[in-house]
Amino acid sequence: MTFPGAPGSVVFAGSMWVRCALEWARTPAQLPPGLLASWSRHYGAASSYSASTDPSRVRALVYGNHGDPAKVVELKNLELAAMGGSDVRVRMLAAPINPSDINMIQGNYGLLPKLPAVGGNEGVGQVVAVGPSVTGLKPGAWVIPANAGLGTWRTEAVFSEEALIEIPSDIPLQSAATLGVNPCTAYRMLVDFEQLQPGDCVIQNASNSGVGQAVIQIAAALGLRTVNVVRDRPDIQELTNRLKDLGAEHVITEEELRKPETKNLFKHMPQPRLALNCVGGKSSTELLRHLAPGGTMVTYGGMAKQPVTASVSLLIFKDLRLRGFWLSQWKKNHSPDEFKSLLLTLCNFIHQGQLTAPTCTEVPLQDYQQALGASMEPFVSSKQILTM
Repeated sequence: MTFPGAPGSVVFAGSMWVRCALEWARTPAQLPPGLLASWSRHYGAASSYSASTDPSRVRALVYGNHGDPAKVVELKNLELAAMGGSDVRVRMLAAPINPSDINMIQGNYGLLPKLPAVGGNEGVGQVVAVGPSVTGLKPGAWVIPANAGLGTWRTEAVFSEEALIEIPSDIPLQSAATLGVNPCTAYRMLVDFEQLQPGDCVIQNASNSGVGQAVIQIAAALGLRTVNVVRDRPDIQELTNRLKDLGAEHVITEEELRKPETKNLFKHMPQPRLALNCVGGKSSTELLRHLAPGGTMVTYGGMAKQPVTASVSLLIFKDLRLRGFWLSQWKKNHSPDEFKSLLLTLCNFIHQGQLTAPTCTEVPLQDYQQALGASMEPFVSSKQILTM
């Protein structure tokens, strides 16, 4: 519905209409005739929308310099940008803290936004309003960023229509908030580098990461077998059980991977034709050692901050291939429709119960320091999700 006199005759619909009417009116007393009763039913006396609420201001996690996230990220009130004809107003619902977010704040990433910047490359929001020239989105729709650098750690924002991609709103919130990066990376690495068939084997390190958990589940859905390497830790059995519940066939530690006995694994399953490396250093060298002749190792991260080292003999006598993958580059090389098709493929896995969100801890936006700290702690397998 529209509200006469509202700026730009912006269109509102769905479950947000009473809230949006109040934002326009500023106070319940100024609501158009007939809406006051509806406001009372939806929000009541305990509503967070009071006479002092300023709808033009939003809360956001902002950094003005690169450095330690605990020191440079601040919760600030920002002015909400005015909407243009092809703009979309979005209320953010949830946004994760990914390693790439941390690297971007530290200044150690392949894509760095202009400072000051709002943190967060991933998340899900709900469309509140659309400009008159917007044709592909409607109020109430769930949307995620089309590309990195959008700045999702905020309560609300105005984006261009091209910066957003609609996703189904019938998937779990945590799955929606974590859909656009890790599962996409996992799927593309599994299908783009080797022509794997059901029964083939994949080996990976950092298997309890967001990408690692997605690899386990998508591989299982495709009929692939997995060997999953993790760092040793006090709760290793608990982690092993959790990864096997996701579909992991074997879970071994970095120390076990280096033992000669590990070769016995491949007496009962094919040698891996694909290795997925997010660590580098000695861990990546061990992955290469267990690859089948002609196999490929794809590197998509460098948690150890050490170079990938490959012996000359492995490259010559086993003809191994070393490749890299960065989702942002994949998007540059493919159309938005291809990215949307990828998202729908993943949503189909979710609908069929074959892909769930990684283990998550939801943290209110105001407690961001706690979430940032936990996201950088070693051996923390739970992804921090900021809720707005």
